[in-house]
Amino acid sequence: MAVNRQKPQNELIFHSDRGVQYASVGYREALAEYNITQSMSRKGDPYDNAVAENFFSCLKCELVHHKHYKTRAEAQADIFAYIETYYNSVRPQSVLNWLSPLAYEHLLSVYAAKVA
Repeated sequence: MAVNRQKPQNELIFHSDRGVQYASVGYREALAEYNITQSMSRKGDPYDNAVAENFFSCLKCELVHHKHYKTRAEAQADIFAYIETYYNSVRPQSVLNWLSPLAYEHLLSVYAAKVA
């Protein structure tokens, strides 16, 4: 979803935890198809990808652990809605000076336009 919407440039790095889904052949092939470099934290060291670890922790604590999904499609739709309508656009992030990712991205684009 993000690749289609954002149209990222080269040298994109995808950070994740060490979940089996991210190590699967299909997932790794999908990353390679879009020329995305994968980055995982080392076993027992969550600090390599602290931001990614924090995201997955929030996703699980704020959404997934409170639900019992009947189908994979139901889970995917709910997670998509959480990411797109709450996490990216509303939820403040301490690492982004308490702005949402969308607000921070907008601030960066305004700054870039002024400097250019």
